[in-house]
This record gives sequence, C-alpha cells and structure tokens, in this order.
Amino acid sequence: MAKDSLTIKVRITGVRETLKAFKDLPEDASTELREGTLALSQLLAKKVEAAGRSDSPQSALVAGTVRARKDRVPVIVAGGPKKVGSRRTPARKILFGSEFGATTLKQFRPHVGNGSYWFFQTVEAHQHEIDSAWNKVAGDIARKFGGDG
Repeated sequence: MAKDSLTIKVRITGVRETLKAFKDLPEDASTELREGTLALSQLLAKKVEAAGRSDSPQSALVAGTVRARKDRVPVIVAGGPKKVGSRRTPARKILFGSEFGATTLKQFRPHVGNGSYWFFQTVEAHQHEIDSAWNKVAGDIARKFGGDG
C-alpha cells in the first residue's frame, strides 16, 4: 500500500552520535528530547504551512495538512487522506503537484524538476536554524541528566 503522506526528517549535524549518547542516559532524557524536538517541529511546520498558504491555490489547500510529529529528531508531515477543496480531493493527490508542478496536468504550475515551490524550499531555508536549535536542546538535556552534552 502506498503512503498517504509525505514525511520529512530535518538533517541534523551530529545526530547519530548524540542519539547514541542518549542511550546511556535515563529514559526521561529521551522523553524530554522528544518534547523539545516537538516544539522545534511545530515551529517549522508553522513556517511551512504559511509558505504553502501564500503560494498557490493548490498549495494553500495542502498547507492545512502540514503538522509536526513527535520524534527525537525534527519531523513534519504533509498530505494524507484528509479531503480538501470543493471537490473533496484527498490532500495526497494534490501535494506533489503543488510542490513540484506537473508537465501534463494543467491545474498545476510547470514542473520544476529537482526544484521546489514551497515545502522543501522552506525546510531548506530554515535548516541551519533548526539544526542549531536542536543541538542546543539536546546538549542542555544531556548536561541536565549528567551526559557530556
């Protein structure tokens, strides 16, 4: 079965080493990391949603499905089976056309190849900010629970 939504995990420098170090800390440390990361994911999801709402009519329809997912690294999800628009089309059927365009479907803008109209473009624009914030959150939690940080 095909996935109904698009899931993006933000690239973080040193994530493997940090998560490996968290295995030696109490379970509460991982719980706090998930909560801190959720706040970062929600911030990014709001920025991506705003970019979608201000982009094109199709992007605006799908933008309402962008949400944060609780994980140890920042994750946002878009699309899914939620019905949007006057024709009640599942968001997953509009997501990729609004993000990358299309060559034959007239309701979408021209295909941009490896480019992006709103979703990935916004994530990449805030990559460094989220990376720095996540490393700070993880370091603070590691220090709190007695790790090296």
